[in-house]
Amino acid sequence: MLDNTGKFFSGMNNRERIIAGHDIIKGDFRALARAISYMENGIADFHELLMNMPAFTAGVIGITGPPGAGKSTLVDALIGEFIKSKKKCAVLCVDPSSAFHYGALLGDRIRMSDWYSHPDVFIRSLSSRGSLGGLHPMVPEITDLLKMAGFDHIFIETVGVGQSEIEIASLADTTLVVLVPEGGDEIQTMKSGIMEIADIFVVNKCDRPGADLFVKSLRMNREHGLHRSEPPPVLKTNALQKQGIEELAKKIEEYGRMNQSPESKFPLLAERAWWLIRNERMKDVNKKELAEKIREESAKNNFNLYRFVDRYRRSTH
Repeated sequence: MLDNTGKFFSGMNNRERIIAGHDIIKGDFRALARAISYMENGIADFHELLMNMPAFTAGVIGITGPPGAGKSTLVDALIGEFIKSKKKCAVLCVDPSSAFHYGALLGDRIRMSDWYSHPDVFIRSLSSRGSLGGLHPMVPEITDLLKMAGFDHIFIETVGVGQSEIEIASLADTTLVVLVPEGGDEIQTMKSGIMEIADIFVVNKCDRPGADLFVKSLRMNREHGLHRSEPPPVLKTNALQKQGIEELAKKIEEYGRMNQSPESKFPLLAERAWWLIRNERMKDVNKKELAEKIREESAKNNFNLYRFVDRYRRSTH
C-alpha cells in the first residue's frame, strides 16, 4: 500500500506490488493489464490504493456515436497525432458483452493493431457487462489506474449503442460525438439524449456526398451541452485518410485546458461520485440470484415484480 510520502513498503510479492500500485506507477504495462483484470473480475480490492492516489492531470477523452461512424479509426488516427507530440496514450474499448458470460464479443480493436507493440500506447478491451449506458461498471476505477501509469491522454470508446450511452459524459473530461454525413435524419431523434453530451462534434467520413450540408444542419441544431456556456464546435474529419486529425487534436487539448478550473470540474466530479456511490450500493445485487429467487416466487403463483422488488429491497437493508 502507499504511505503518506508516496513510497512503497518493501518485501512484497508481485501481486502485492501490483495491488499497491508499485509497478503501475513505474509504467509497467504487464502489471497494469493484470491490475485491470484483477479489478474487472473482483479478484483484488484496489480501494485503499485509489483513496491514496495523488492528483493526476491525464485528460479523459470519451468517444461515442452511432455504430459505423468510424470511432475506432478516429481513435487510431488521434493516437498517431498525439504520439508525434511525444504523448503517452491509453485506450479503453468498451465492447458489447455476451448475455451468457459477460465477456467482450468484439475483443481488441483490429483497426488499432498498429499500436499494440508501441511503448507509449496501451489498449484494452472491456465488455459492457450488460450496462445500458454502454460502459463497463468499473470504468472510473480502471481509468484512475491508467492515470497512475502516467498517460497523457486516456480514450474511452463506447459500444455505440445509441441514445442511452450518455453515461460517457459523466466520466470524460472531453466528450466527442462522432457522426457521419448520412446521419442527417438521426439528428432529431438523437437530440433528446446523445446530442447534448458533446463537447466536440466530429463529422467523420467527410468525403462522402452531403457532408457540408450535414455540418451546416448540425451547427444549426447543436445544443449548449451539459457543462458548456456556448454550442460545441463541429469539425470535419476523414480518419481513414488522416484528414482533419491535427485540427481535432488541437481542439481536444484546447478544450482540456479550458476545462481545468475548479468551477468547471465540480459538476463532473459530482457525476463521478454519483456513479461510484451507485455501484457501491449495487455491488451485492447478483442477476443469477435474482433469477433464482424470481423462479421460486413465480412457483407460488400471482407473482408481481413490484412486490418482489419491494421485499428484496427490504431484505437487503
